Amino acid sequence: MASKGAEGNRGKRGARMKVVTAAEMRAMEQGAAAAGFSFAAMMENAGRAVAEELKRRWDVAGRGVLVLVGPGNNGGDGLVAARHLHDAGAKVALYLLRPRPADDPNWRLCQERDLPYMLAEDDAAFATLRYHLDNSAIIVDALLGTGAARPIEGTLQKLLEVVRVEKRQGERETGRTPPLPVSPSPRPPVPPAPIVVAVDLPTGLNSDTGAADPAILPADLTVTFACPKRGHFLFPGAKYVGELVIADIGIPSALAADVPVELTTPAEARGLLPSRPLDAHKGTFGKALVVAGSENYTGAAYLAAAAASRSGAGLVTLACARSLHPIWASKLVEVTFLPLPEAAPGHLGAAALEPLLAALPAYDALLLGPGLGQHPGTVELVVQLVNRFRSSPSAAAPKFEIRNSEFEISVVLDADALNALAHTPGWTAGLPPGRVILTPHPGEMGRLLGRSIAAVETQRLETAQEAARAWQQVVILKGAYSLIAGPDGRVAINPFANPALATAGTGDVLAGAIVGLLAQGLAPFDAARLGAYLHGLAGELASEEIGEAGVVAGDLLPRLPTAMRRLRAEAVSRFG
Repeated sequence: MASKGAEGNRGKRGARMKVVTAAEMRAMEQGAAAAGFSFAAMMENAGRAVAEELKRRWDVAGRGVLVLVGPGNNGGDGLVAARHLHDAGAKVALYLLRPRPADDPNWRLCQERDLPYMLAEDDAAFATLRYHLDNSAIIVDALLGTGAARPIEGTLQKLLEVVRVEKRQGERETGRTPPLPVSPSPRPPVPPAPIVVAVDLPTGLNSDTGAADPAILPADLTVTFACPKRGHFLFPGAKYVGELVIADIGIPSALAADVPVELTTPAEARGLLPSRPLDAHKGTFGKALVVAGSENYTGAAYLAAAAASRSGAGLVTLACARSLHPIWASKLVEVTFLPLPEAAPGHLGAAALEPLLAALPAYDALLLGPGLGQHPGTVELVVQLVNRFRSSPSAAAPKFEIRNSEFEISVVLDADALNALAHTPGWTAGLPPGRVILTPHPGEMGRLLGRSIAAVETQRLETAQEAARAWQQVVILKGAYSLIAGPDGRVAINPFANPALATAGTGDVLAGAIVGLLAQGLAPFDAARLGAYLHGLAGELASEEIGEAGVVAGDLLPRLPTAMRRLRAEAVSRFG
C-alpha cells in the first residue's frame, strides 16, 4: 500500500502523476506508437522495469523465480522480465496459462535461453506448478493485465487457488513475509516466504473500478507502468496491490495531459507549502475562525483549533458555546476565543449568528462544523449562517453582507455543518462556485446525496466528481486514499491508506489543517489536497513511532509541522 511507502515514477520528478483508466492507458500507448515509440519497445521497457526493481531490492542470483505467463501483453511483459532475471543469474521457470504464438519474439528469446516451462493444460493436478512454487522465492504474476474484466473461472481460477494456498502455507512455515526493502545496501537475499510480484496489477483486480474477483492473487509488490491505474486506489481491490511502484517506460507524460484524475506527489505538495518569510508577523500567515464543539464533543473543537495552529496559521480563534469556554481555555493556551450565546447549555443557537457575523470581517478563513452536534438551535445557526453566503459574478470567495457592507472569506464546511445542511433543500444556492470546501466521510456524503453508504463506497471516485460538479464546490470524500474533487471534474487522490487514521477525531484534525492553510492564502482546491497530504503524512509518522493500533487523533497535532518540515527538506521518495 502507499501507506507502507511506494516508489515514484523514476525519471519524471515533478511531473504530475496522472491516474488512468484502461481506455486512457490504451490511448496513451497508441499515441506513443503513432509518434514512433513501438509497442515492442514499450513491452521491453516494462518487463525490464520489473526485473530491475527485483534486482534493486534483492540478490536474485541463484534464487528460484516462477513467472506465471498469461496469453496477452501482460504475459509478454512477464517473458521480458523472465529473460532479464535469467541473465542476472536467477533460476527462472515459466508457467504458461496458454501457449504463446510461435512468432512471439519474447517467447523465442526465452526458448533460446532454455528456460524450463510448463503449459497449464499439460500439468495434471498442477503437480509441476506446486513443485516450482515450493522451489521459488519470487512469483511473478503476469497473467492478466488492464484489459481483463470478465469473471475468472476454469483453469485460471484453479491455478490461482493453488498459488494462494501454497503461498499461505509458505508464510505459515516461515513466518510473515518481512517488509519489502527499498534500495538496500548490500542487497539481502529474497525473504524466506514467497513474494508475489504483480506485473501492472494483480490478476483479478479491475483496473477501473477496484473490484476484486474472488480468485484474485494478492501481491506483495506491484510494478505498474507509465501511470498508476484507478483500481490501485479503489477498494476492495486496493488492499491486494501491496507496495506500488510506478515505472517509467518511456511513454511521454504529455499524452496524459487531459486525464482528470491524478495522484498528489511529494513534489506537488511541496510546491504548495506557504512561504515563511523572515520578516513575517502573525498577520502574514492569516487568521482562522473555528466554529466548533458542543457538550458531548469538546474534543472535536480542541483538535480542529489546534490543527489550524499547527498547520501554520498566524492566529486562530475558537468560537464556542459560552458555558464550555473554560474547558477549552485550560487546554488551548495559544488560541483566542469568541464565547457565543447558547440555545441550551453546551449547544450554540441562532442567537450566536449576529456576534459571529460581527467578528467574521477580521478573519481570512472560517471552519464550521466539527463537533457542533445536532441540537435544533445549532442546526438553525448553521443554516442561517450558510444562507448569508452570497455569490456574484466577480466574487473571488464567499461574500457576507452586514449592514450594507460586504467582505470575503474562505470557508470549510465539516461534520455537523454537513449533517445540518443535508436536511436543508437548496443549501448550495448561495455558494460562490469553487470557493467552499466540503469534507464528508461516506456516511455524510450519503446523507447529502440521499443514498446509502454502500452506494457511495462502490463508486467513490464517480460520487466525489458528481458531488463537486452538482454543488460547484471542492469536495473531499474522506477515507483510505481520500479523494479531492473540484467542480471542473479534476480529482486528486491522496496517496495514503493507513489504519492508524481510522480513529475518532482525525477528521477534525484534517478540517483544522485545511482551514489553517486557507488562512495562509491557498486556493481551496490546493488547500484541500495539501491538507489531506500533510494529514496522511502525519499519520504515517505517528504509526511509525507508535504503531498502527493505538494512535489517537491528538498524536497527529505535533506531527503536522514535522510533516511540513520533512516535505520541505527531503528528496522526493514517494510517487515523486
